[in-house]
Amino acid sequence: MQESNSHFMSDINVTPLVDVMLVLLIIFMVTAPMMMQGVSVSLPQTTSKPLPAEKEHLIITVDRSQQIYINDYKVALEALQAKLKKIFEGRSDQKVYLRADKTVPYGVVVRVMSEVKNAGVEKLGMVTDPLKEIGKKR
Repeated sequence: MQESNSHFMSDINVTPLVDVMLVLLIIFMVTAPMMMQGVSVSLPQTTSKPLPAEKEHLIITVDRSQQIYINDYKVALEALQAKLKKIFEGRSDQKVYLRADKTVPYGVVVRVMSEVKNAGVEKLGMVTDPLKEIGKKR
C-alpha cells in the first residue's frame, strides 16, 4: 500500500457563513420598515413649532375610518371617558395629545375632545404635521 502525504485541512471555510450572513442582513433591511407599528393617520399641516418631548404622553388617535385608539389600543367612543378616568386615577400629569386624520369630520373630532375633557383631562394638545413650503415668495 502506498502511504499518502495528504493532510486534513482543519480550517473553517467562512465563505458560506459570510454569504448566509449577508442574505440575512439584506432580509432584515428590507423587512424592518414593514414592521413599524402604530396607527396610520394623515395629519393636517400647520406652521406651528414642534413641542419638546420630555417623556411619552398619552396619545388618542382617530384614524380615517373613525376608529379611536388610546396609544395603540382600540377603544369605542362610549368607553373612552371611562378608560381615561381609569388611566388617570393615580397620575398627577393629565396631558393628552389628540391625533386625528385630516379626512375625519370635524364633528367626530369634537365628540372625542368632549369625552376627553369629561374624563377630567386638564390639558389636551393637538398633533399636526409641519406645513411644507411650496415656494418662497420674492
